[in-house]
Amino acid sequence: MVGVGFLGLGVMGQPMAVNLARHLAGRTPLTVWNRTAARCEAAREAGARIAGTPGEVLRDSDVVFVMLADGAAMDAVLARGTDAFAGQVAGRTIVHMGTTSPGYSRALEAEVLAAGGRYVEAPVSGSRGPAQDGQLVAMLAGDAQSVDTVRPLLAPMCRDAVDCGPVPDALLTKLSVNLFLITMVTGLTEAFHFADRHGLDRDRFLAVLDAGPMASAVSRAKAPKLRDRDFAVQAAALDVLKNNRLIAEAARDARLASPLLDVCHALFDETVGLGHGGGDMVAVLHAIEARTERAGTAG
Repeated sequence: MVGVGFLGLGVMGQPMAVNLARHLAGRTPLTVWNRTAARCEAAREAGARIAGTPGEVLRDSDVVFVMLADGAAMDAVLARGTDAFAGQVAGRTIVHMGTTSPGYSRALEAEVLAAGGRYVEAPVSGSRGPAQDGQLVAMLAGDAQSVDTVRPLLAPMCRDAVDCGPVPDALLTKLSVNLFLITMVTGLTEAFHFADRHGLDRDRFLAVLDAGPMASAVSRAKAPKLRDRDFAVQAAALDVLKNNRLIAEAARDARLASPLLDVCHALFDETVGLGHGGGDMVAVLHAIEARTERAGTAG
């Protein structure tokens, strides 16, 4: 292997790249790039080399992880739609780790393969905490040879990697998982709001929740944030809204009902509208509180 690349060191990508850099240090060079170069510094300290452009990462790597916000950002860094695209992806394995629509991924795969490259979907389940701890869960889709090439490189970032079949089944699996996550955290937030506004002791409520059958890694991470009104980002409300939209679009395309998701969609849209898009997803509490205030005024 000539080298490994990582494009996109945001909330999730930065700790993932750091863990990968530590794993590869002294054996295989890791080259990283981010639009804001300062985000690469922790990866550099872990052994990575910082590139000046995405093209430099692609030139020096034969497996390139791409962890970017959306399809437009991916198109920009891969130079998709330009004459440079084919030369940048030919002979390389492009690993799509972000969350886009399944249709986008299917089309990108076709173009990468046509240019002589290889393509693997590897979206992950988990937020910044699990990313820092190397405890994400990856969902893999693509041809068996390409998936086998990528799997060992996921080990320092993910505690598990599950084969999901052909593209875009990894992304469809991720959207299914996110549907559960979004509705679960929104339900937890509404339950906390209900208990809090009835004057219940916050710590006692959390203790009962944690001792009961509904306790989970998610509730143990999010309930204390609600208690403390800690909206520091682990998974941003704006990103949750984006995911919600992608799931809703996939549901409509398949003519599926998504009643719980639709309620969450409205609440996260209100959360972002209230100016809390940069906060953690438990910031949906602000939208629920705003509805309570409106209901009280109307009463």
